[in-house]
Amino acid sequence: MKTNLPKDTTYLESFYFDTSKESADHLCNLVLKGIKKATASSLYHYEATDEKMPKVGDYSVVTNFRGEPFAVIMTTKISIIPYKDLTFDVVKREGEDETLESWQEKHQRFYEIDGKESGYSFDQDMPVVFEDFEVVYKEKETCK
Repeated sequence: MKTNLPKDTTYLESFYFDTSKESADHLCNLVLKGIKKATASSLYHYEATDEKMPKVGDYSVVTNFRGEPFAVIMTTKISIIPYKDLTFDVVKREGEDETLESWQEKHQRFYEIDGKESGYSFDQDMPVVFEDFEVVYKEKETCK
């Protein structure tokens, strides 16, 4: 992928959202359309793995489920908020759900699966790393 960023730009990671092809490609499309402007990870995940936690100014490559690059995002804000304290005003920036309840249902399921794979347990007090980002480069207009 050739971007408009300087050649010496370093990237925190290359990744796709969620755990299934259907969801990953759908969320990639939401990023490209400017609807999805944030993501939410478990702080426990970062503590249990060797993954670096994002920080403001980091660049990451968003891919489809097959790992093909479609966009570069830059982290613009990091907030660490207990899961139980997340409000719809915050989570709606993810662009995925119409209600807080829907967001909670999907994300609790995700955190439970991720926790089993990464070695942590989900609980209502779990700190969530809420990452706001902006798209700084698009390879294409849709993830296919």
